[in-house]
Amino acid sequence: MKKILFQTLVFCLWCFSGAMAQAPRFYQEIQVFKHQDSLHFPPANAILFVGSSSFQKWKDVQDYFPEHTIINRGFGGSTLPDVIRYAPDIILPYHPKQIVIYCGENDIAKDTSITPQQVLSRVKTLLHIIRKKYKNIPVDYISIKPSPSRIQWQQKMLASNILIQKYLQKQPNARFIDVYHAMLNPNGTINEAIFIHDGLHMNATGYHIWQKILEPYLL
Repeated sequence: MKKILFQTLVFCLWCFSGAMAQAPRFYQEIQVFKHQDSLHFPPANAILFVGSSSFQKWKDVQDYFPEHTIINRGFGGSTLPDVIRYAPDIILPYHPKQIVIYCGENDIAKDTSITPQQVLSRVKTLLHIIRKKYKNIPVDYISIKPSPSRIQWQQKMLASNILIQKYLQKQPNARFIDVYHAMLNPNGTINEAIFIHDGLHMNATGYHIWQKILEPYLL
């Protein structure tokens, strides 16, 4: 009997470890969001921020926009395919009045072979998914920002921004929000003073720049 119990326990542990090994990227982060929703589901008519670490690390984003209700669903390291994969969990369950996206920077940094056209294609896919449920609400895409630690991809990021901006200009209720140029010095170099030590993520000064730019767009 003890042998059977032991074998059963080993089998269960093997199944559990196998399931964990097969879990897709960011599975645990998404489960945290779902758990938060189960405890306190976000109100309708809020503004949904979704994307990568520039949102994820903006822990006090609500304080920057006290006149608005913000749902922050940023998860660090994510790419556009990650946001697309988890859209049923972090976009579609809510009833926002507006969606703001920051994603695409990691797509370029993590895949050096990717082209600006491919980044645009991913943006199109994400917007298509959003529009299948939310036909008319405003969707705003924040430009890929410049980062000192990723200067080698700066031109590709800028080219992606240009393509995305041109595309969104032709889409109803979709806007491109340019933060790129506000994060440069007058001579065109990246303003390193608005970043923390890693040269990738912003400090409070950087987020205040975003605040001033985003505020007029928020409903």
